[in-house]
Amino acid sequence: MSSMESSYLPATTESIAKAQEAKDASESISILYRVLQDPSSSAEALRTKELAITNLTNYLTKENRAEELRNLLTQLRPFFSLIPKAKTAKIVRGIIDAVAKIPGTSELQISLCKEMVEWTRAEKRTFLRQRVEARLAALLLENQEYTEALTLLTGLIKEVRRLDDKLLLVDIDLLESKLHFSLRNLPKAKASLTAARTAANAIYVPPAQQGTIDLQSGILHAEEKDYKTAYSYFFEAFEAFSALEDPKAIFSLKYMLLCKIMVNQADDVAGIISSKAGLKYLGPDVDAMKAVADAYSKRSLKYFETALRDYKSQLEEDPIVHRHLSSLYDTLLEQNLCRLIEPYSRVEIAHIAEMIELPVDHVEKKLSQMILDKKFAGTLDQGAGCLIIFEDPKTEAIFPATLETISNVGKVVDSLYMRSAKIMA
Repeated sequence: MSSMESSYLPATTESIAKAQEAKDASESISILYRVLQDPSSSAEALRTKELAITNLTNYLTKENRAEELRNLLTQLRPFFSLIPKAKTAKIVRGIIDAVAKIPGTSELQISLCKEMVEWTRAEKRTFLRQRVEARLAALLLENQEYTEALTLLTGLIKEVRRLDDKLLLVDIDLLESKLHFSLRNLPKAKASLTAARTAANAIYVPPAQQGTIDLQSGILHAEEKDYKTAYSYFFEAFEAFSALEDPKAIFSLKYMLLCKIMVNQADDVAGIISSKAGLKYLGPDVDAMKAVADAYSKRSLKYFETALRDYKSQLEEDPIVHRHLSSLYDTLLEQNLCRLIEPYSRVEIAHIAEMIELPVDHVEKKLSQMILDKKFAGTLDQGAGCLIIFEDPKTEAIFPATLETISNVGKVVDSLYMRSAKIMA
C-alpha cells in the first residue's frame, strides 16, 4: 500500500464516516491517508485529522503493517508543528504503542524510538524526548542490550531528577531496578526500587504502575530468600493486575505459587488455584506450578524432572522461576540422596542411581559435590564405582568447653588489668 494518495479528501466527519463504512480495511486506510493530505489547517480540520490518525493507527495495527506505522510518524512531522506539543506527544506515544502490539517488531521499535529521539532533540521537545528515551531503554532491556540501556538511563535519571518529574521518575527508577537485577547487581536494584517507591509516595500512581512496583519488590525479596514477604508483594501485584485484567496478573499468580512451594507449603497451591481469583487464570502457567507443587509434596525427583520437561517454556524459560526451581531441585536431590545412603557404609553408585531413577553420571557428580560441601563424610571409589561413607567423627565436648573457659579467663584478666590501671592512675 503506498502511503498517501494523490487526491485528498476534505478533513470532515463525513470523510471519517466514509472510511468506517468502507468494505475492507485497505479501503479504509486509503481514505484516511487522503484525509490527512487535506491542506486545510482550521481548528475543525485539525481535530478531524487527529481522529483520522487514531483510526488509521488502529487499522494498520490490525493489519500488522508495522513499517507503515513507522512511515506514518515521519509523514506526520509537518502536521505536528500545527498542533499543541501535548497532543503531539499523545499521538507519537500512541503510534509507538501500536507498533509494540504487532509481534516480532522489537528491532523496528528500537530503531523507531531512536529516530524519534533524534527528531525530538532537534525540535527541542524535551517532555516527549524523555518519555521516548524511557521507552527505548525498556526495549533495550528486553533485547538484553544492557550496556546501552544503562548508559541511556544514567543520563536520563539525572535530567529528570533536575526537572522533578515524579511520574516519569518512578518509571525510570523501576526500569533501572530491573536492569540492575538482570545484571545480578542486587544492592543497586534495591536502591533503584527504593528511589521509585519514594517518588511514588509523593504523587498519585496509577494502579498498573503500583502493581509493577509491587511485582519488582516481590522479585527482589524472593532473590534474598525472603519468600513470605515476597508472597505478600506478589499478592498485592496480582490483585492490582487482576482488577485491570492486565496480562501481568498471571506472572504475579505464578510467583505467588512459587513462594508457597519454596516455603514448604506446596499443599496450599491447589487451594490458591481453585479460589475464585485463581480460576480465572487456569492455563499452562498455573498447570506448570501445580505439577511442581505435586512433585515437591511427593518428594519425587522423577515427577519434578517430568514437570520441567513438560512445561519447559513456563518454567525454564522464565528466568525468575528457573533460578528458584534450580535451587529447589538441588535441595530435593540432596535430601533424597542423604536418605538413600544413610543405611550404608559402602554402596554402588549405580544402585543409588537406580533407586533415585537418575543417570549414574548425574548422581556421581552430585555426590562428589555434596562431599566437597561437607554434607556428609565419605569418598568416591571410581575404580569400583562405589561410594564409601565414613562414620561422622564425633567431636569431644571437652574441647569447646575448654576453649570457652580460656576465653572467659582472658576476659577476667583484661578486666582486672583495666581496674588496676585506673587505681595506679
